[in-house]
Amino acid sequence: MKSLKSLISIRQKASPDTGESSNQGENSASQLTINDSGYEDSKRSNGGSLLLKECLENVYQGFKERCRKDEYYQRKIKEPYVKEQEQQKTELLRKNTAIEIKEEEISRLTERINKIDNDRTDVKSNPEKYGIDADKKPKAQFYMGLLVLLPITIYLLVFYISASYSAFFKDFQTSLITDKIFDGQALTSAAKDGWLEAVFVITIPFSFMGLGYLVHMFQKSGKSGKIKIFGLYVVTFIFDAILAFLIENKIYNFNKTLDSPDFNLPIAFSSADFWGIIFAGFVVYIIWGLVFDFVMEEFENIDKINTYIRKLNEEKRNLLKTISVIEDQINLLKNDIALITGKIKELQSTIDSFVFSNREYQLYHSSYLRGWLLAISSELHIPREEKDNLILSCSTVSREFLDSHGIGESADDTKILNIAI
Repeated sequence: MKSLKSLISIRQKASPDTGESSNQGENSASQLTINDSGYEDSKRSNGGSLLLKECLENVYQGFKERCRKDEYYQRKIKEPYVKEQEQQKTELLRKNTAIEIKEEEISRLTERINKIDNDRTDVKSNPEKYGIDADKKPKAQFYMGLLVLLPITIYLLVFYISASYSAFFKDFQTSLITDKIFDGQALTSAAKDGWLEAVFVITIPFSFMGLGYLVHMFQKSGKSGKIKIFGLYVVTFIFDAILAFLIENKIYNFNKTLDSPDFNLPIAFSSADFWGIIFAGFVVYIIWGLVFDFVMEEFENIDKINTYIRKLNEEKRNLLKTISVIEDQINLLKNDIALITGKIKELQSTIDSFVFSNREYQLYHSSYLRGWLLAISSELHIPREEKDNLILSCSTVSREFLDSHGIGESADDTKILNIAI
């Protein structure tokens, strides 16, 4: 065992800074020496397999101590771990930078959401600030106009249903003006006359309202629209005049005598009831059209603002979805950072420990065993069969020793020992 201890002592005293070529030369020399050491140890112990196990343990501990104290060897063998740790640190920095960028993006999106909330409130009082061409009038004007429009609409429905029935279907039994303009049973009577008559008198009021809607739409067409509006008023007036003429004709025929002339336009124009029927419909129709136009303008003002608010709401929903996606990405990055941090700590633990190469030790171990077995073959004078059995037994002890220390054929190339250098 003196030669083995001498080998270890000499290797420990070697300078760690002699360079890689010097280190490789020493490794070759030490392998030759450890071969001789195995030869001498086997010769002295007659190649006993039980003593081999103890000798292998001394060789293993000596190799491990040599590796621990060899700073150059430790630096060289730890280079892959140091490089991997640097790569992991670079990746960690990249992940942290990515999180910072995404957090800044969330902050920017959150500021935009806060601005949207403020804009939704401010746009109602300052629409022009947001490029919306809408009057800053309160909603009360819209609802007041709607409140006025509703009874006028009901009036026009009743008037034109009654007037159209009186003009086209009714047989007058009286000349009272109230019967000329209003007939409470007009719809019922029309229904009794037939479903076509009922549909006719019901739909006539809506034709007038359609004309009123067209008046509102033509107001947006400039000068050509005004000409069209004038034409619509003329048509409405003529239609009302026709209704009044037909009603007055029936009343005139009911009251006329044998010497009375036939009913004509001069007679109609001279009748106050004729003009009363016209203006009971036409004037109210004009009022309805003006109120309808006002209500629609107010609604458009409100709708412009509501449309802008709906646009803001949609943008806010999209921003919240984007923030949710970014938060999920941040959580994934944080999970990656946790794994990388653990890997860096694990690598640091390896760097702080000392490492030796299983492959190098296997070569070292094999050299010692080769010397041991050579001594059995050449120095022991025993029958061949006993030598073979002894060699086989020593080989088994060697294999079991390697396996017990995790240095078998399936072991990793390097072995990490958590002992501070």
